[in-house]
Amino acid sequence: MKTALSIAGSDPSGGAGIQADLKTMTMHGVYAMSAVTALTAQNTTGVRGVLECSPEFLALQLDCVFSDIVPDAVKTGMVASAPLIRVIADRLTHYQVQNLVVDPVMVSTSGSRLLEALREQLLPLATLITPNIPEAEVLSGLSIRDGRGMEEAARVIGDACGCAVLCKGGHAIRDADDVLYDRGRLRWFRGERIDNPNTHGTGC
Repeated sequence: MKTALSIAGSDPSGGAGIQADLKTMTMHGVYAMSAVTALTAQNTTGVRGVLECSPEFLALQLDCVFSDIVPDAVKTGMVASAPLIRVIADRLTHYQVQNLVVDPVMVSTSGSRLLEALREQLLPLATLITPNIPEAEVLSGLSIRDGRGMEEAARVIGDACGCAVLCKGGHAIRDADDVLYDRGRLRWFRGERIDNPNTHGTGC
């Protein structure tokens, strides 16, 4: 059985974060594991509080996983501080992780420092980066207004980081199409937008 590790925040309502990752991995026949970066108090209506994990304890979680059940793939989600990003990058480098998916969730009170740490330490290790449209705009420096803009942003990010990029279209106005940029090639995944207000965790 393949194994996968989610490094992300916890959502007690079960719709996002590590809970959503664990459910998805399990449904696809993968043995799922987690290392928690933060506890959150949230539900489908919003986030009410965040209690960040210490870098030392996150490192201990990662060492416990890698010294026992080595993940075939790793996915990162919400990492709300530069010190936590440094710990993740250090441990993933130490254990020579080959398949890293980075979901660049940009939730932080220290945005510029977080972005710098993400760009310098985590993105260079990635096999695949999965930004939504607002995150792709920040990472690429481009303004995205349509599908062509998504393609160009994915290309800029992918060429800069040397990896594949899946630009997610959930924030688009008319549809929910995603585009994958991988080694110079583009592939669209068409998705119909569903008129439903219950969207908590759909990015996960």
